[in-house]
Amino acid sequence: MVCLFAVLLTLLLSSCGGGDVPVTTPPPPVSESESPESQSPESENPESENPESQNPESQNPESQNPESQSPGSQNPESQSPESQNPESQQPGASQTGGNGTASNPSGVVLGETADAGQAYIDRLTFIGDSTTYGLWYYSNEAPLLTGELESEQVWTPTSGTLALFNYNTATVRCPTPDGPELSIADACALKQPEHMVITLGVNGVASMNESYFKECYAGVINTIKQNSPNTKIICNSIYPVGRNYAQLASINNEKINAANEWIKAVAAETGCKYSDTCSVLKDAEGWLPDNLQNGDYIHLNAAGFQLVLQYLRTHAYL
Repeated sequence: MVCLFAVLLTLLLSSCGGGDVPVTTPPPPVSESESPESQSPESENPESENPESQNPESQNPESQNPESQSPGSQNPESQSPESQNPESQQPGASQTGGNGTASNPSGVVLGETADAGQAYIDRLTFIGDSTTYGLWYYSNEAPLLTGELESEQVWTPTSGTLALFNYNTATVRCPTPDGPELSIADACALKQPEHMVITLGVNGVASMNESYFKECYAGVINTIKQNSPNTKIICNSIYPVGRNYAQLASINNEKINAANEWIKAVAAETGCKYSDTCSVLKDAEGWLPDNLQNGDYIHLNAAGFQLVLQYLRTHAYL
């Protein structure tokens, strides 16, 4: 009887549980808790990416848990360390391979080369908006273009303004700085430039969304290719603005950084190259320094253009 009572007492106490009772229902696996449906759309916004956080050297390939990657990158077997380069993972980027490296898989970003010299600069034609117009305007103040104000290398409208969204109807001064003005298509057909450096989009960041921006930028590239098939095209980055620029609400470095990623993606998709000249025009906080701008905090002065040309010389498309 005593034994029976002891057994009943033991059973009663065990049913009350305690602090050491093991968890009987395990937490859901990571693959369920990180389901693509649970990813916030806002987290995919390229404008929210901190450009300083995109350094591929800071990305430890072993820390790239495939189960925590955004939709489309969930397969751990397809995630090689080389594919973790943030420069190649931007929205719309085409993984085209080519002459890539571990830090630049698609080969779209022009890497450092030996100094190609002024002779290389003399072979470039520059098409763009008012941020390109200054390259011609200041060429008599500094050693920028060999022909100075007589140079035929800078294609902009006489007004100096060429908005990306107007590329199809825009005209540029060609074949000489004095005119006449021709459409981009006619100018390319006439001159057949060896290299074309496109610097467009700073006006567009104020109002164009990613899709429209890319569509128009690809349109510029296709216009050049259709009328001058042998031209090597360099998609140049948009330059930063200074901290005292008057229109920061509509044109600012956050938008410019996002647009540069769009340009890089279009370059990859169209078989062109991207030149990261903006990297030599930023202070420690990403602003255009005062000593590189002409007083309005958006346009470069002669010193700024000298840095751009030096970068192009040492990151040549040969």
